[in-house]
Amino acid sequence: MKILNVNISLDPVNGGGTAERTFQMSRFLAKAGADCSILVTDLGLTPERLKELQGIEVLAYPCLSRRFYIPRGSYKKIWKLVERTDIVHLMNHWSFLNALVYLISRALHKPYVVCPAGALPIYGRSGVLKWLYNLIIGKQIIRHADGRIAIAPVEIAQFGAYGVPPEKITIIPNGVDAGNFLSEDTGAFRRKFGMGDAPFILFMGRLNAIKGPDLLLQAFCNIKDTVRNHHLVFAGPDDGMLSRLKEMASAGNISHRVHFTGYLGGADKSQAYYAADLLTVPSRQEAMSIVVLEAGVTGTPVLITDQCGFDEVLNTGGGLVVPATAEGLQAGLHEILRSPEELKAMGERLKHYVKTCFTWDIIASKYLEYYALHVGK
Repeated sequence: MKILNVNISLDPVNGGGTAERTFQMSRFLAKAGADCSILVTDLGLTPERLKELQGIEVLAYPCLSRRFYIPRGSYKKIWKLVERTDIVHLMNHWSFLNALVYLISRALHKPYVVCPAGALPIYGRSGVLKWLYNLIIGKQIIRHADGRIAIAPVEIAQFGAYGVPPEKITIIPNGVDAGNFLSEDTGAFRRKFGMGDAPFILFMGRLNAIKGPDLLLQAFCNIKDTVRNHHLVFAGPDDGMLSRLKEMASAGNISHRVHFTGYLGGADKSQAYYAADLLTVPSRQEAMSIVVLEAGVTGTPVLITDQCGFDEVLNTGGGLVVPATAEGLQAGLHEILRSPEELKAMGERLKHYVKTCFTWDIIASKYLEYYALHVGK
């Protein structure tokens, strides 16, 4: 089976969850024997990233517009790529590439599936442009799809807003590659980033309003005198909020306890999870947080908001779920940090759950079964 995965980029730094999902999914589909190709723009596509995709065809177009991810060049190669594909997988939603491949797929009568991964709601900037996109083509892409994939139950209602009934939606969650998280040298991480022996709370992700780092920092400021020994580490690239967060830390007189590492990858990322007492995901909106899975394979417990699409962590005893407010996070931090012994037990329960249900080997097999249902219809 020849599969074409389409996404705006594979950028590990600024590409977000859909970039990581497309990258890992393609690797493990190929590992399972599928003939997999990827269509993206070249933003953030490094030689190291391409080396990890050895054996997978990657068609990467230069990007004409960094804001709208419009590929520059002739689209004949895209037509030929779709023509020899058995099934097309469109990731994300607000994408010129998705619209282009949708039109080509329809013209060639090729089956395609969509996985917005939480992108369907109109949220954040460019609300008017997103409304126009949906009016012109976005809703057609979703409604005409041969298959629709949600990564969490929360997306079912989001598809419903596009006129898709629940029975037309299949849930296939995010996955994690445990092989990326083998470096457990917590001392190396602490030395590199000047952490000393202080226990710390970890935030892993872009410093963007939708991810809620300001909510977490405000909550931390509110309990700074209760958790006097703890530090707070923000690990992720600046996406418009770094200056504001530094100002908040300064105003709260806790700058010496708040650390900004920038983007972490490879061993640094793995070590950060192992060194942390707790991962906190304060997102205002998210379909299913990949960093929760990453924390899980390292045995790190989590505190997440009820907007992360992963309330199962509460049911499995791997962490707490709280409202997406500073007050909610404050109460959650106060509760979860009370018992170091229980924190460790939470981490072990989450680790068992993630390794049992969410490794990419497991998820890739679900995709292959799903694709087989839609090819040749």
